[in-house]
Amino acid sequence: MYRKSAYFLFVAVLGLLVIGIVMLFSTSAFAKDSHGDPYFFLKHQSVWLGVGLIVCIAAALIDYHFWQRTWWIWLGVGAIALAFCFVPHIGMRINGSRRWIGFGPIGFQPSEIAKLAAVFFLAWWFARYEKFANHPLFGFAIPLAIVSALLALIIFEVDLGTTALIGATTFTVMFVAGTNPILLGLLAVTGGSVIFVAATQARMERLIAFTDLERYKQDAGLQQMQALIAWGSGGMVPEFPEVPPTHGRCVVEISFTTNVPAS
Repeated sequence: MYRKSAYFLFVAVLGLLVIGIVMLFSTSAFAKDSHGDPYFFLKHQSVWLGVGLIVCIAAALIDYHFWQRTWWIWLGVGAIALAFCFVPHIGMRINGSRRWIGFGPIGFQPSEIAKLAAVFFLAWWFARYEKFANHPLFGFAIPLAIVSALLALIIFEVDLGTTALIGATTFTVMFVAGTNPILLGLLAVTGGSVIFVAATQARMERLIAFTDLERYKQDAGLQQMQALIAWGSGGMVPEFPEVPPTHGRCVVEISFTTNVPAS
């Protein structure tokens, strides 16, 4: 059963990769104006896909006890890397957020390391204190406090999406490990409230604009309106307003307009 589950997981990941590559290929034509190469994003994604596959294979060949023994290294590296986001000349401020760090031509998001660090730590913790999973201190407060230290750095970047993802993962691991359901309920309410309060004014404006796009189409609702126009345009060579960024948030709209003929 466990072997079959691994196969299902592999097929699911493979399917997501294929869909992502196809959709990214559909948007690559619009990279010619900004990067001079219509296949810029496709090449960039393919390179990192190859790197990811190599790392994936290498990680699969390593005994999983290695990750259990080195959880503290990943946790420390993740915390230090996240702190670097706020260091001048190392942390990169892009679109109002400090999610990236750069060393020369190399740049990456430390939150990706934090995701692994949180999972490694929680797995090690509940494997060691399995019998105390229902204990308020060992099964809830301590592991939550350690993961929250990472979340605090991420939420101040500002990166609410990753904060919510790691928070949901923490909740799921605790639930599976057998943490007190009442405490988990309190965690869900508190965590949801923190993320809601942390939402910036711009995000609230977008949410309000979504309810009346026609009224806010020139400011807060511009991106949503342009995406809807692009979605409805269709055609093999569509003509539609600029939808930033074509390879990111609006990749679905651009992919559909370049692959679905208009009726």
